[in-house]
Amino acid sequence: MLREYDETLAEDPTATPIRKRRIALLKSLSREPDAITDLTELLEASPTDLESWAELCELYVSQGLYQQAEFCLEEILLSTPNAWNVQARLGEVLYTSAPAAQDQLRALTESVRRFCRSIELCDGYVRGYYGLKLASDKLLERVESSNKAETQVSHGRNHELAIPSVEVLQKLRESATSRLAEIMRDASLHGPAFHDFAFVEDLLKATTMARQR
Repeated sequence: MLREYDETLAEDPTATPIRKRRIALLKSLSREPDAITDLTELLEASPTDLESWAELCELYVSQGLYQQAEFCLEEILLSTPNAWNVQARLGEVLYTSAPAAQDQLRALTESVRRFCRSIELCDGYVRGYYGLKLASDKLLERVESSNKAETQVSHGRNHELAIPSVEVLQKLRESATSRLAEIMRDASLHGPAFHDFAFVEDLLKATTMARQR
């Protein structure tokens, strides 16, 4: 099958449906680097293909290439800046990449900002609040444990991205926790749908246990 796709593309490199099928086949064969190469070539020819940018993002994430994944999501947001799910996904990628980032404070601050934007665009978006809770928790922990000099250095690298104060982060965390609890109460009234939010319930339980210590 792969050979057939190659032969077709050799005759017509612009056959986008065939190229996408080839990419899907490469992914099924666990040949992610080759799929990334093909997607990159496809996007060079069709830079407004948002679905392909999203697919490329997830491939980069699977390979631990978070900066490249961030770039893909930013390309999507250039066309759809109000896509709350993409804002939240960018927040997730930034949060996941933070431990290995050169500037963890910057990565976590940007993650919090993206989650805030996500819930600003869609007040009931669970993943937005869930991510905000996690990211604000982690950033608060880092800010409280960082010495003043380290925080100033991070500010110096990113004049345009101010690190939130402890007070602001505490408010964001509490707001996210409260909103998640409200969403869980509403979900419990809809039977089976409640089980879709088991991950939220686990997070709220962990928060309650931490407060009781």
